[in-house]
Amino acid sequence: MPEPSLTSRSSLAARLDALPFTRSHLRVLTGSGVGWALDAMDVGLISFIIAVLAREWSLDSFTTGWIASAGFVGMAIGASVGGLLADRLGRRYVFAVTLLIYGVATGASALVGGVAVLIVLRFFVGLGLGAELPVASTYVSEFAPARIRGRLIVILEAFWAVGWTASALIGYFVIPASESGWRWAFALGAIPAVYALFVRWGLPESPRWLASRGRMGEAERIVSRLETDADLQRTPAIRKEPVRETLAPTTSRRVALLWAPEFRVRTVSVWLVWFCVNFAYYGAFIWIPSILFAAGYDLVKSFGFTLLITLAQLPGYAVAAWLIEIWGRRLTLSVFLAGSAVSAVLFGLAGSEGMIIATGMALSFFNLGAWGALYAVTPEIYPTSLRATGAGWAAGIGRIASIIAPLAVPLLLAQGGAPLAFVVFSVFFVTAAVAAWGLVDKRGASLDDR
Repeated sequence: MPEPSLTSRSSLAARLDALPFTRSHLRVLTGSGVGWALDAMDVGLISFIIAVLAREWSLDSFTTGWIASAGFVGMAIGASVGGLLADRLGRRYVFAVTLLIYGVATGASALVGGVAVLIVLRFFVGLGLGAELPVASTYVSEFAPARIRGRLIVILEAFWAVGWTASALIGYFVIPASESGWRWAFALGAIPAVYALFVRWGLPESPRWLASRGRMGEAERIVSRLETDADLQRTPAIRKEPVRETLAPTTSRRVALLWAPEFRVRTVSVWLVWFCVNFAYYGAFIWIPSILFAAGYDLVKSFGFTLLITLAQLPGYAVAAWLIEIWGRRLTLSVFLAGSAVSAVLFGLAGSEGMIIATGMALSFFNLGAWGALYAVTPEIYPTSLRATGAGWAAGIGRIASIIAPLAVPLLLAQGGAPLAFVVFSVFFVTAAVAAWGLVDKRGASLDDR
């Protein structure tokens, strides 16, 4: 099939940007968001399960650290490979397959009888999770109208708080209820395997991706349905973006193109932000239940504290979603990262129950708001032909930090306790806040559809 004209692609992109928010957009957002929430539920559950298994299986901190890190090893590989596959095979297809992989692996974890098998299964869980998250954010960003694109991606990221809250509720009510409570928790994590069927057949493919692959007829049908849903008529009055030379990279060249002069600074910056935020976030939140338990609080009470801390994620996302279209991507991201840095220091120094909850909620508020802004800006800094690859590799670099963090935290706790650990997290947040200024801010601008 001949390559479609860039003018046609530009016209299609302009029509997507001209749409109001419709029921079809809501379906794409919620369909992707449910998958996102299920991801968060799985990642959150392991922090509670580790605390239980450490007691029931008499595990040391090194072993429990590897249970957590095995999933992040899979996530690092999954994120980089998943992005490449999504740019080649399509956003929806890869999204569905990754949900299936981690849903099946999580459900199988409910049946394990030893650490070795659990670590292997956590790797496969991470493989699916790592590929799904950057693909989902790319998918939604390619449907979203330019004027609200950042806000919609932050709302998508807010589903993470829904999933993490669900994991905290399961941790508080289900896991302590019986000796097999942690197995029931894993069984609930198998839900994504079923949900993958809906994703595969219930959601449309990205029309921007279809157009980039020369499938203009399919792209046109999807955009026309969106316009019909909005009760709009096609009109030639829509402004077209300037025609630009297509990149049309092969799979083998996509990663190399991330380092082309045009993208080099933004690639360095986004990789650094992802690395630092992952280290600080997973270092803190995977270990908070165990840190509280080690401080003398019983499992139920430490899980209850974690539940309260988790609830602050939702207002963090809400404020970030409002600010990101007012302040822009970079300022919103850097302010929330700075707030995370201050909150981390205060949490590490907290001595009373009230201070633990208050500073933990502040850390949760700022850190998850920063995550929302980061997921909004990452797909925007690359053109359509590189978008999932760029987002996937940034997430993959970040997952390297999330592998290191659960293993490093026991060493930090042994050297200086929670104060030292959270000061280190604060340094990572500050570094990320500075690196954010190397990113391209495309607030209100059309995506690059090369």
